[in-house]
Amino acid sequence: MVSPSQQLPPISQYVWDQKYRLRAENGQPVEATLSDTWHRVAHAAASVEPRAHRERWAETFFEAMDSLTFLPGGRIIAGAGTKRDVTLFNCFVMGRIEDDLGSIFDNLKEAALTMQRGGGIGHDFSTLRPAGALVHTVGAGASGPVSFMQVWDAMCRTIMSAGQRRGAMMGTLSCTHPDIEAFVDAKATAGSLRNFNLSVLVTDAFMEAVRTDADWPLRFGGVTYRTVGARDLWQRIMRATYDYAEPGVIFIDRINARNNLAYCEHIHATNPCGEQPLPPYGACLLGSINLARLVLDPFTPEARLDIHRLRTLAGIAVRFLDNIIDVSAYPLPAQREEALAKRRIGLGLTGLADALAMTGHVYGSDDAARTARHWAATIERAAYLESSRLAAEKGAFPLFRKEPFLAAPNVARLDDDIRAAIAADGIRNGCLTSIAPTGTISLLAGNVSSGIEPIFDLSYSRRIRDDGEAVHEVEVHDYASDLYRQVTGEDPRRAAVFRTVAALTPRDHLTMQAAVQEHVDSSISKTINCPEDISFADFRSVYSDAYELGLKGCTTFRPNAVTGTVLAAAKSSAPPAPGAARQGQVSSAPELIPLANPSREFAEGAPEAIPLAGGVCQLPAEFGRQPAGTTNGRSGNYCPRCEGEPLVREAGCWVCRICGYAACQ
Repeated sequence: MVSPSQQLPPISQYVWDQKYRLRAENGQPVEATLSDTWHRVAHAAASVEPRAHRERWAETFFEAMDSLTFLPGGRIIAGAGTKRDVTLFNCFVMGRIEDDLGSIFDNLKEAALTMQRGGGIGHDFSTLRPAGALVHTVGAGASGPVSFMQVWDAMCRTIMSAGQRRGAMMGTLSCTHPDIEAFVDAKATAGSLRNFNLSVLVTDAFMEAVRTDADWPLRFGGVTYRTVGARDLWQRIMRATYDYAEPGVIFIDRINARNNLAYCEHIHATNPCGEQPLPPYGACLLGSINLARLVLDPFTPEARLDIHRLRTLAGIAVRFLDNIIDVSAYPLPAQREEALAKRRIGLGLTGLADALAMTGHVYGSDDAARTARHWAATIERAAYLESSRLAAEKGAFPLFRKEPFLAAPNVARLDDDIRAAIAADGIRNGCLTSIAPTGTISLLAGNVSSGIEPIFDLSYSRRIRDDGEAVHEVEVHDYASDLYRQVTGEDPRRAAVFRTVAALTPRDHLTMQAAVQEHVDSSISKTINCPEDISFADFRSVYSDAYELGLKGCTTFRPNAVTGTVLAAAKSSAPPAPGAARQGQVSSAPELIPLANPSREFAEGAPEAIPLAGGVCQLPAEFGRQPAGTTNGRSGNYCPRCEGEPLVREAGCWVCRICGYAACQ
């Protein structure tokens, strides 16, 4: 029987070849197939098992990955078993920045070293004194946190992350900081802090002040610098994210109150995509269960998710990720110490929207939310049980303390048998679940829907290079929609069960995120995509609705003059016959219309056009135009590095899902 990894469409093979396939120093491929890659990763993960059991676990890990039902994070796929000095952790939160120049530049150096080894970073800048505050040692005013963020931004432009891509960064600032308004406004100017995602650390006290229309003091170092209206500041935040999709919000009190490890850490920031709130020097290790590959009898009245297989996979994935903690290299000793002390992992899911459609549930509906909640609860239960079994076998994480851990809100609501197992044997991992964007690995797995996001569109036109460097266009289909054609012989665009992002309201997005968040102990990376023509009156409640629904954070994207505009839907070719090969189906090129803001700066070598929600926006020609003779006659609409993929918006950044190129403005 041929494995799913050997039956992938050309775009998935291309992603593997460009991003994950192991090559020798001379560039020649070492791995012949994706299955070879899975063998490499599986043996690396099993290498820390007792010698007598290594082959058994290597085979178990291999089967989970080769079936495309478990997808490790991209850093693991690219780096595990290669003997290269790279980290297998996707992202980090850096150490506390003390309010002095020496600490600031020590932290900048640590950030550069971490990004060089392959990690994205999060930083809290709330510890830096506001602009204009007196620096007594030099008798001059401080420049403020936003100015120092520009230094980080310049560093990020320079560092190539593990030889693959520019790194990503998250910058946070407390809603109490005197420079909060400057922070909120920081990305209103096109090109400013373009390598950062920005999020305001929002407290419960601030949300109460907004509710009651109270005054809000802005303080630093015990001194109140001035007072603003809480609603005025909230309005400013909402107007900013409406106008240019920044900043997001992190409900920091909720994060700390619900943290399993609140007794031994305090959190002030997240990784760049937001799915992992982390303490200083904390790291996130990611893996996802592909729900789309677990549906039995799809698109029939008997369609259902294989719950038994889901439970089994969750257990396998926990063991795999726990092993990777010991296998990985770490950029800094402090990151290694933090990871080993708490053994935090981030097991999540992908293909949710595809799996819902395959089982007859419409994304955004109450029925779909209930189903997603049940699937997330199944993963949570299996993950915690397996982590407790691992503790009995290998030992609990070093900072485990039974009473405070069992009292944590996430743990207190677990089933009695899980809590009894933890009380008896401890638990191997301090936190276990989070949901990442999974854009590239979802494309690798046959273009399943990413993370918990809705289906973006049912088909896309892509340009890829063949072995002879010729560029040709292929049409890429969403995994579930292609399967629908094969099962029913009908056009999925006429099927009510397929509800793509363009048809969803902000409330639909929030409903799905809130349903899954109930059973995720860390957080979720998700973007609330809004139509360009949504009024501010209809938009302004998105963040407050997220707070009321119990989310830990929220980000939005509305096409706009600063970051891009949806202008024309891509013209799709006719659907192929059921079971037809997914290649060589050329679709018409979408119309390109200039942005409203001609001064937009994107990133070094940025493409001239970027597709969003089924359309394309064009950047001014003077920014990012490819040099003559370097694009094989193409218009420059595609990734400036690999030229094979239009950039898409994921978790606040423009990214290429093939080669990993990223820019966060």
